[in-house]
Amino acid sequence: MNRLILSFLLMVSLGAKAQIFLQGQQMGPDDTALAVQYYQDGEFEKAAVILERLFARPNNENYFDLYFSTLTKLKRYDVAEKIAKKAIKQHPENDAYAIALGKLYQEKGDVQQANRIFNDMIAKLPKDEFKIRNLANNFYRYENYELAVQTFKHGRRLLGNDQLFTFELLNIYRFKKDKPMLMQEYLDAIETMPQLLPQAEAVLAAIFDDKSDYQTFQTAILRKIQKAPDTEAYIQLLTWNYIQQQEFDMALRQLIAFDKRTKADGGTLFDAIYTFSENGAYEAAIKGYEYLLTKGKDNQYYLPSKIEMLNTKYSIQTAGKYNSADLQLLAKDYEGLLDENGKNKNTLFAIKKLANLYAYYLKQAPRAEKGLEDALQIPGINQQDVGQLKLDLGDIFILTNQPWEAFLVYEQVTKQFEGQPIGNEARFRSARLSFYQGNFEYSNAQCLVLKAATSQLIANDALNLSLLISDNIQTPADSNALKMYADAEMLVFRNLPTEAIAKLDSISIAFPDNGLTDAVLMSKARILIKSSDYQKAADILKKVSEVFKDGIWTDDALFTLGDLYEKKLNDSNQAKLYFQKLITDYPGSMFSAEARKRFRNLRGDGV
Repeated sequence: MNRLILSFLLMVSLGAKAQIFLQGQQMGPDDTALAVQYYQDGEFEKAAVILERLFARPNNENYFDLYFSTLTKLKRYDVAEKIAKKAIKQHPENDAYAIALGKLYQEKGDVQQANRIFNDMIAKLPKDEFKIRNLANNFYRYENYELAVQTFKHGRRLLGNDQLFTFELLNIYRFKKDKPMLMQEYLDAIETMPQLLPQAEAVLAAIFDDKSDYQTFQTAILRKIQKAPDTEAYIQLLTWNYIQQQEFDMALRQLIAFDKRTKADGGTLFDAIYTFSENGAYEAAIKGYEYLLTKGKDNQYYLPSKIEMLNTKYSIQTAGKYNSADLQLLAKDYEGLLDENGKNKNTLFAIKKLANLYAYYLKQAPRAEKGLEDALQIPGINQQDVGQLKLDLGDIFILTNQPWEAFLVYEQVTKQFEGQPIGNEARFRSARLSFYQGNFEYSNAQCLVLKAATSQLIANDALNLSLLISDNIQTPADSNALKMYADAEMLVFRNLPTEAIAKLDSISIAFPDNGLTDAVLMSKARILIKSSDYQKAADILKKVSEVFKDGIWTDDALFTLGDLYEKKLNDSNQAKLYFQKLITDYPGSMFSAEARKRFRNLRGDGV
């Protein structure tokens, strides 16, 4: 109904130009608007009176659809049939009137007569792409979706091109949620139009209900691969299908088989392995990188694979409850990479990863400090990398109890990159260190400067820290509670999660009426996420979003919930729920744009 009314209003506004002057009588837009209103309200008798008068005038084509629909609603089939046949006689070139007549026969129950009209129209189609598309669109307009599909398919046969009308058919199947035909159409199209792959993945993910849909699709893909084993798009689609079912080893097996069969350079596999890591399938990712390393040092993906394999191992070893012995082995792997390739601008990433391991996991901060200081002497490093190295070094100075050295380094980077993202980051780290030390006034002053930062993330972090300070220094008791919270945050920074949680729990005991409850909950949630305890983190974040609706962390909690459910807890419906709540309830949040993007992607929009 809405499509009919919108179409009608558009035609009236374009064709009648908002007013109709006929036979000396003016009919203004109020008559049209009133007829539409009656129609929308279901008062078809009143709508029919006005539309009959309007339709009786010459040049009345714009009123046909709404008048015809009103007559069928009132079951005045004889009148509807009369005006449809008259319109066909006056405008034989316009398919819409014949379709309307066929639709009327369907409404009356005369299916045989309706089919005779429809089939005759399709059979008489010329080899003209425009006329084929026009007839199909008219069928769609009258909600005869199957006939629209039939027309497009007949048009393909007429024109001898199975790739024509792909997008139109996909839209109809998607609208009807016709999963079998949607699968088939994508599979038929992707072999010659691989650019449709991202769209297919997004649409099918939105329309599939459960694992059985993915298994059905998997069977269909495998049939296509049997006929066209070297079609890369089919392998990519099969890989995606396995990943959706969390069957990463099967995806890897297909990718390696394809790589061997086509004697490829490993590029498709290398790109896919990143998705494995993104989904936490680290073991499958490592197997993939190990296979790529067998191609030898001359292969273009040899060094990148070696690098990414180490980074994947880093992600494994630093997630959750890490093992010091395993971390020592990982550190040796990074050292081996540096010995093999030298310490230079191309291996700077390994130097930084190694320093991070020593500083935060192996409790060898002085060794990390020396590694970064040596890295600053490497020739050819660009200034941005120098600035980032200095920031990392400043953080390690905090661990080695050299806060003034940390302040000095942060200040250097702030001045060198004034107004740039890295400079703002340096200023924020300085403010954060002041907060750890209990120097709240200086920390707040730095945060107020950063509120105008071009980096939205830094500006948001600075605003949150400023509000946290401002809201919790009103009394000596507030300030003391905030000092305990700052101590806990310092323990988080030093990667001492158990001690940090103990400190956070002690705040409410020492200061029962403190105003830090939501901040404490957010800190605990972040600790749990880092330790891979995602469900407990989600439970805490729900409490933040439900109890502290006007708090400074609520939008952050909602976004983090959406992210957890999408990426870690594998519940897209819950992810959509929290992203939508963020978009609706906190439209001014810095997270709203990304939440909207993620929500639409999960729903399959924009494809």
